[in-house]
Amino acid sequence: MTSTPDPSFAGRTYPPGAPATVSAVKIVEFARATGAASPLHTDPEAARAAGHADVVAPPTFLVSLAQEAEGAYISDPAAGIDFSRVVHGEEGFVLHSPVVAGDVLVPTLTVESVRLVGGNAMITTRVDMADDSGREVASVRSSLVVRGE
Repeated sequence: MTSTPDPSFAGRTYPPGAPATVSAVKIVEFARATGAASPLHTDPEAARAAGHADVVAPPTFLVSLAQEAEGAYISDPAAGIDFSRVVHGEEGFVLHSPVVAGDVLVPTLTVESVRLVGGNAMITTRVDMADDSGREVASVRSSLVVRGE
């Protein structure tokens, strides 16, 4: 496989991914693993006392759903990406509402830009997360570098 991503993919939006139900167990595991200390992330009673239906995900929890959605692009043979040459640059999050255990989120991936620079490719993707009614919940923007040969 070539490791030169196709710049014509910039602006491409993939079909929405499969709905994913946010798990309380996964939120608690993620919070503990990342040191997110708020009891809202680990204690359902504290979360309910704060007005939430269940534990609240730390904002960075969405990276797992976003990376799964990015897989549609990275594994697309026409995109020209050799995953073994991908280096993660940075991640940014915009939350429109808290993500709570039990939420059903639908990711939609957009390849915002593909720039070829010095034999490498600089790629920016955005995964928009909507709930199962279509209401916008969050966006996750990722910067990836695909190292040249």
